[in-house]
Amino acid sequence: MPRRPWIVGVSGASGTPYAAAVLRALLAAGESVDLVVSRASRLTLLDETRIAFRDAHWRDDLREWLERGADGKPGTFTVDVEGDRVRHWSAGDLAAGPSSGSYPAKGMLIVPASTACVAGVALGLSKDLLQRSASVTLKERRPLVVAVRETPLSGVTLRQLVALVEAGAVVLPASPAFYAGATHIQDLVDFVAGRVLDAAGVPHGLYRRWKGELGGGSGADE
Repeated sequence: MPRRPWIVGVSGASGTPYAAAVLRALLAAGESVDLVVSRASRLTLLDETRIAFRDAHWRDDLREWLERGADGKPGTFTVDVEGDRVRHWSAGDLAAGPSSGSYPAKGMLIVPASTACVAGVALGLSKDLLQRSASVTLKERRPLVVAVRETPLSGVTLRQLVALVEAGAVVLPASPAFYAGATHIQDLVDFVAGRVLDAAGVPHGLYRRWKGELGGGSGADE
């Protein structure tokens, strides 16, 4: 089968564990991934994990990132990032594959999405590969999920989010829920990541789904 990846864009908003959870789940589901890590997100990743994401060593850095839990503990997960299932494109490479509508892709997930990223995509600025890839995804009518991570939201950002919805994107605030019986920070992260994958139509087992029964998240039914 021809390779047809999901493009995952990581912007500079706080919330790099959300991106890690989405990436792990995509790979676990057998999906291919094209990764675009913005310049601002590298600073956030360094601040939140102490991992420096380097273009020349991206595979090693990605593995270290994805194997950490949301609490920062190394070696929490085992992840295979070898081979062609994962490709990395530099955010400054505007000639990269995802910059063109003829490049085969299933869609794009922006996790997390900063307000600056939201503005750039809503206005069609295409100032880097992340924004350009999102613009291509919209014009090609492919799924675009924008996991915005900001609070409170200004009126300007709200209007830009409405513009994205009207253009065909799914706006998915990074808002964890508690009905799934979360007992650890990883559970809250996985809930948001799972909702992102739900919007993209990718199967996963990241959280306990609502079954219409009160108290179903307490663990009493296990």
